Amino acid sequence: MPLIPKLVARLQRHPKRVVFTEGADPRILQAARQWVTRRMGVPILLGDRTIIKDAAARLNINLEGMRLIEPERSEDFAGFLAQFEQLRRIKGKELQPDEARQAMMDTNYFATMMLATGQADALISGATVTASSALRPLFQIIQRLENVQTASSLMVLDFDEKKVGSGGSLFLADCAVIPEPTAEQLCDIALSTAMIARHLTGEIPRVAMLSYASKSSSNQPSLVKMRTATGLARVKAKSARLEMEIDGELQVDAALDPLVAQTKGIASSVAGKANVLIFPDLNSGNIAYKLVQQLAGANTYGQVITGLAKPAAEISRGASAHDVFGAAAIAGCQAIDARLLYGTV
Repeated sequence: MPLIPKLVARLQRHPKRVVFTEGADPRILQAARQWVTRRMGVPILLGDRTIIKDAAARLNINLEGMRLIEPERSEDFAGFLAQFEQLRRIKGKELQPDEARQAMMDTNYFATMMLATGQADALISGATVTASSALRPLFQIIQRLENVQTASSLMVLDFDEKKVGSGGSLFLADCAVIPEPTAEQLCDIALSTAMIARHLTGEIPRVAMLSYASKSSSNQPSLVKMRTATGLARVKAKSARLEMEIDGELQVDAALDPLVAQTKGIASSVAGKANVLIFPDLNSGNIAYKLVQQLAGANTYGQVITGLAKPAAEISRGASAHDVFGAAAIAGCQAIDARLLYGTV
C-alpha cells in the first residue's frame, strides 16, 4: 500500500491544522479541499480574502471548513511582529521597524510565526516563490531539533508497485538545501531523515550513505567524506539511542537490490534493503530524484524540511495539486505524537 493513503488514515484519527502560505493558488485550493473532504483537519489559507474567494469560485471549490487569514488584518499581527523583532534581536540581527513590518506582511513569515507559536501544526510553502524565499523564514524563526546542527531537506519517492524501501517508499536527502555538505553535516542529514522515515513508516530506518563506489579502499575525497559520515552517524545514533541501521559507502544499486549487494559481496542489514538514501551532495540528490520522477513515474513529495523542531515542506513551483496534498499529509503526520501512532517509542 502506498504511503500517502496510510498517512491520510492517521490524520483522520488525529486531525491537524496546516497553514498554506499561498492560499489563492489553484493547486493549494484543490489540496485544501481534499484535506477538508477527507476530514484530516483544518487548512489555513493565507492571502487576500477576496482574491482567494474569487479563485475558489472560478474553480467551483467550496471554502467551507477552511480558515482564511490576511496577515496584516489579523488580530495576531502586532503580537507576531513584536515576537519576531525580539527573536532577531536575540540573534544579534536588529531590524528597523519598517523592515520587520514588511517581513511580517509576507505570508511566509506570518505562517512561520503561526507554526512557531502553535497556531498551526504544519506549514506548506513554495508553490509560487523561490526556495530561498520559502526557506528563509523557517531557518530564521524555527529552532533546530536538539543535538542537530544542520537543517536540510528530503524527498519521498512513493511507488505504487515497485518493491523497494518501505513498502515502495524511499526517503532521499539532501535534495534542496546544502550544496556541498561536510561529513558532519551528512551525519546530521542522515539521522534527521531516518527519524522522519521511522515516524512515518513505523519501520526501522535502513540508511545507505551513497557514493560512486561500494566499500572502496580508495582515498578519493568524496569517498572518504561518505566513509567518515557513516562512522559519525553510527556513533551519534548509538549515543542518542536511535534505532536505525547505517551503512556506507554504497552504490545505489547495492543499496536497493539484494542480488546486486550479494554479487558485490556486501553483507549488511542495509545493503539491498535500504529505505533511506543519503547523497554526497546536492547535485546528485536533486538530479537523482528528478530523473526517477520523470522516467519512472514515481510519486514525489517534498521538499520536507528536516532538522527543525516543527514540520514544514517547501514544495516545487512545478508541483501538482496531488504533490501538494502528499507533502501536506507528510508534514501533518510529523505533527502527530509518535506515541499515539506506535505506543511507547
